[in-house]
Amino acid sequence: QLDPENTGFIGVETFASLVHSHELPLDPAKLDMLVALAQGNDEGQVCYQELVDLISSKRSSSFKRAIANGQRALPRDVLLDETGLGIYKRFVRYVAYEILPCEMDRRWYFYQHRTCPPPVFMAAVTLTQIIVFLCYGARLNKWVLQTYHPEYMKSPLVYHPGHRARAWRFLTYMFMHVGLEQLGFNALLQLMIGVPLEMVHGILRISFLYLAGVLAGSLTVSITDMRAPLVGGSGGVYALCSAHLANVVMVSPGTR
Repeated sequence: QLDPENTGFIGVETFASLVHSHELPLDPAKLDMLVALAQGNDEGQVCYQELVDLISSKRSSSFKRAIANGQRALPRDVLLDETGLGIYKRFVRYVAYEILPCEMDRRWYFYQHRTCPPPVFMAAVTLTQIIVFLCYGARLNKWVLQTYHPEYMKSPLVYHPGHRARAWRFLTYMFMHVGLEQLGFNALLQLMIGVPLEMVHGILRISFLYLAGVLAGSLTVSITDMRAPLVGGSGGVYALCSAHLANVVMVSPGTR
């Protein structure tokens, strides 16, 4: 009766009337979030199969959180209106829309986000890289193409396949950089992409992702070029960019 053409979709108004007729204990804000989560297309209709998945064992953790919080009301327009939001809250709002693909997840993240613990991993890595670069630049009196200086290659941080027995070099090379261009590019991407990812996914996941990318870089060089030294955090940056690309694909309206 609700879907005579068997399209698998019903209108939002029809879905809302069903919820009210069965007296489900959901406030309007929660109803909006459920509709956003079950959205099946760009025409404002609810997909039956996705709704069944939510109610069945396939329901997402976000859906479980929405139900578990019962009658807790959430403002319906706060993420659409920046009026009254401070600079940090606006940044949190930006992170929510940049990283999370689901409207309900964005709302819950916005309200449940806490400044403690802060996203310190990417900031600490970037700061350490800058300090190491400044120290070697002052010591060698060379700020561009530092790898051409003979003393630079004697650093215990640089990775070289010939020194792979010193296991720490597989990771510590990420603190060394060829010059200002490489350092600036990596630092910019680490802060622009890494910090928002760390705010949403946490320090453990992002640190593992970043270090895995760094390790993959040194292992690749060990296989492909046994004579080439390796410096820079580009391996970790590539891992962050790959994770961000996945978020871009999920957030894109055409892929929901």
